[in-house]
Amino acid sequence: MLALRKRTNSLLITSIVVIFATFFATVQSAVADHLEKISASCTLTNLEGEPILELNELKGKVVYVDFWASWCPPCIKSFPFLNQLEAELKNQGLHVIGVNLDEKLADAQEFLAKFPVNFSIAADPSKQCAKDFNVMAMPTSYIIDRKGNIRHIHKGFRPDETQQLRTLVTELLLEDPNSSGAIKNP
Repeated sequence: MLALRKRTNSLLITSIVVIFATFFATVQSAVADHLEKISASCTLTNLEGEPILELNELKGKVVYVDFWASWCPPCIKSFPFLNQLEAELKNQGLHVIGVNLDEKLADAQEFLAKFPVNFSIAADPSKQCAKDFNVMAMPTSYIIDRKGNIRHIHKGFRPDETQQLRTLVTELLLEDPNSSGAIKNP
């Protein structure tokens, strides 16, 4: 009876592991395919409304896209972290972009006068990028690998999360872009 119970528990655990692995692979695949669809319709502008770039132009870099707004208290807390990431990892291939979603761009400009940045700032006046990325919270960050695959979505911001985010970005910077997720030799 005890042997049967152990075997049943073992089968149950194995089944749960297989289900989670299948779910994770499916979710990762869906997220990875997502950027291809987004890039086609997501053209960002500067705060004056002039087109500046399309996300697919950044393939080959690790991209940290952070959707923010001036009315968002966690956004204020995230900017020093994003400034630090950009300063420390830009030369290794990181590109940080803060995408503003304010209704009035003057609000964004006033915010940036109080909280200066050293990373790229863009606007999404039509909100098409935010719709395509399915932004549901402020801030929401998307960490994209060198191949253009979204590898991590992070909603909100708390200072105690910075080490985890930094580690994830660093791992992506070390990946060999010619293989499937392998770490390249530094």
